[in-house]
Amino acid sequence: MTDLKHRFGEIDIYLFDQLLRGHLTPGMRIFDAGCGFGRNLVYLLREGFEVFGVDSDPRALDATRRLAASLAPALPASNFRLEAVEDVSFPDDLADFAISSAVLHFARDDDHFRAMLHGTWRVLKAGGLLFCWLASSIGIEKQVQRVAGRRFRLPDGSERYLVDETFLVQLTEKLGGQLADPLKTTVVQNLRSMTTWIVRKNV
Repeated sequence: MTDLKHRFGEIDIYLFDQLLRGHLTPGMRIFDAGCGFGRNLVYLLREGFEVFGVDSDPRALDATRRLAASLAPALPASNFRLEAVEDVSFPDDLADFAISSAVLHFARDDDHFRAMLHGTWRVLKAGGLLFCWLASSIGIEKQVQRVAGRRFRLPDGSERYLVDETFLVQLTEKLGGQLADPLKTTVVQNLRSMTTWIVRKNV
């Protein structure tokens, strides 16, 4: 167990599934939009992926830079930037795989959500995969209370921007992408609901 944690860190189980299925392969460029303290990057850094990331929390970004320096010292520190997801300065078509894990549901409103999503999608190459794990109303529609627009109060007391199946399907088409996997949702004891949304960017 210790060896597994050492090798993979605190990687999201749904992202780990992408590894198992061969959607992440050595040589790929990975962009983590909202990388936090680097919990999803341990294995990728260790295995020589070219990793880029942004986060608006200076403490988290500093921790990720230290993690990268220890596991992949050849990576420039400038691959990890102190930026909001909606203000990413990396160029278009940079990455083969983009990670947005537990980020988009912090959107303040529709405009903020679209800006964050665009900041991530723009960096992705044609043919690349966008991996999103975000809060939804799927399966708990009767347990959430609307605050404003798509902002809802969840049974666990938190307030989030929530998506649903129709919204994500329509958004996939608007982005010019296609679902690479069916939408998969986990309901956590009627307290919150988290959906995995994986989109391939059309060539």
